[in-house]
Amino acid sequence: MDADGRDFLNSPPVKTVRFGGSVAETLAKHKQGDSGDYELLKHQLADPDIKDAQIINWLQEFRSCVTQLTKDHEQLIYTILRLPWVGRSQAVVEEYMSFLSNLVSAQTVYLCACLKMVVSHFTPKRVTICEGGVDISDSDDEDENLPRNFDQCHQALQLITRYVPSTSRFLVPILQENFPFVQKSSRTLECYVHNLLRVTMYISSIRRDVLELIVGKMLKLDVTASRSDIEEAEENAVQNQQAEEQTEEGLFDMDEDMSADHRSRMAVMAHPVAERLDTLMAVLMAYIKDVCHVNGSLHVERTKELYRDLLSVFDKLILPTHASCHVQYTLFYLCSFRLALAEAFLDHLWKILQSPSQPAVLRQAAAGYLGSFLARAKFIPLLTVRACLDLLLSWIHSYIDSQDSSGRQTCCDISLHEPFYTACQAVFYTLIFRHRAILEGNMKKGLEYLQSLNLERVVMCQLNPLKVCLPSVTSMFAAITRKYQVVFCYNVIERNNRHVLPVVRSSAGGDYVTTNTNPLDSFFPFDPYLLKRSGQLIEPLYQVWEELADTELLPTKTGQQGSKEDEDDFLCGDAPQTEGIVGMTPSSFDSNLCSPSSMGSPPVTFQRLL
Repeated sequence: MDADGRDFLNSPPVKTVRFGGSVAETLAKHKQGDSGDYELLKHQLADPDIKDAQIINWLQEFRSCVTQLTKDHEQLIYTILRLPWVGRSQAVVEEYMSFLSNLVSAQTVYLCACLKMVVSHFTPKRVTICEGGVDISDSDDEDENLPRNFDQCHQALQLITRYVPSTSRFLVPILQENFPFVQKSSRTLECYVHNLLRVTMYISSIRRDVLELIVGKMLKLDVTASRSDIEEAEENAVQNQQAEEQTEEGLFDMDEDMSADHRSRMAVMAHPVAERLDTLMAVLMAYIKDVCHVNGSLHVERTKELYRDLLSVFDKLILPTHASCHVQYTLFYLCSFRLALAEAFLDHLWKILQSPSQPAVLRQAAAGYLGSFLARAKFIPLLTVRACLDLLLSWIHSYIDSQDSSGRQTCCDISLHEPFYTACQAVFYTLIFRHRAILEGNMKKGLEYLQSLNLERVVMCQLNPLKVCLPSVTSMFAAITRKYQVVFCYNVIERNNRHVLPVVRSSAGGDYVTTNTNPLDSFFPFDPYLLKRSGQLIEPLYQVWEELADTELLPTKTGQQGSKEDEDDFLCGDAPQTEGIVGMTPSSFDSNLCSPSSMGSPPVTFQRLL
């Protein structure tokens, strides 16, 4: 026993004890070739049980000699940057931030190392879990201190940005490098994306790059989880749930807690990739809402700026990606805030479609987006729909005129006329969904308008668009136009069915490929939204398919049965199957982060702390 009554042999050493001289002395010895204290210093800094008082003491000394911490002391600096400062006492956090400020000001060579350290804390810490000899380690979902930890990271990043204005140039590549693998847990991805979006609130110059990064990762998830795979997984989950309930029935009564648990499980996507995507879509749409609204009111300038950034990402990544199901709804949602945005988006798509300088594959995609957006967006008024139809039909008729006056034999050749055919299909698809709105109120004027479109000339022209449009679109369009005696398509359809002539798919070599059911490789980007949580924002904006009273007019098709519960669409299986294909086209954010559903827009209150 010592004088204080402490058992020296059986008591742990006091952690505030440190060995070696001061930092300044240690650096001086190291410069003269004596590295003993220097190595001891690194060892003590790396101690996992280091105390707050020790950290503060070291950092104060390092700050006093920060000008000496040149590139020669790289390993020492890396050891300091690995200090467990996040989540420690406020005194440690403040001292650490002061050290970071001094370091990046005096030694900009360490800027990237400091940024990497901060960004590494954008996801929950990894916990090691091993089951059956298999490492299934992932993020710690139960950490109640995550909100405070993330706040501290953003305070640090803002401080660095203040002292080094060029930070943004170096930050984006680091954000890209540290993006978690898309197969990580929904929670890990959610936290990282949340923090990336939060960074854009105080470093606005990188917002477009950050959105591009996030959308690119989300598209990978989107094309991996095909529509049919998601629907199959949900069906199986419902069947399994029903089987469980039948087994439990009679054993005990379902209490309130169990009902809540059931609702919680039903809100989770059965398909694991779809679940991750749903989580990220909810975060991104919450961000969009909060950026565009101030105190509950739409902020026009901020909304326009975000629209421009998202449109740039759309052009670069979303438009050229074939068969994505959900990511494009970010623009759909943003455009619902203000009619001028929806009209700007339609105008943008129209310019791509009618521009000969654009690649045919992008013109085709733009036509698909144009028709699908007009058909499905409830917030687009009839006046806008009619204006777009007028533009499309005017272009289509001009195209037919140019073919008629060319003096050449016109034939059904997709490789030559693909933009024309996709424009026609966009018109047919829009009229299928919007004809009721056009006709209701004043049937006579509505019919006069439809007659003025001169659809009969389009249907009867030598280019024969009904031959290459999706059969379900052709059939439904024919039924509607026959009912209102606008145009009679069945003679053309029957002739096309009798003469199953080959359609040229490629002009190279003159090879012919027999007509298939989807020669245009049709893609309707705003088909029904399948993700559950984020879908709650889309549902009130979305025009579902309503069965027609005259469906008996449609030619029956064997093997195509389905209820409204099975499919919110009339496409009846004609849509292209693209499972697993990744290719190009042929305030809520002020959350406590305690659960994925609590994610929203990034809080900006932390800015006041600086």
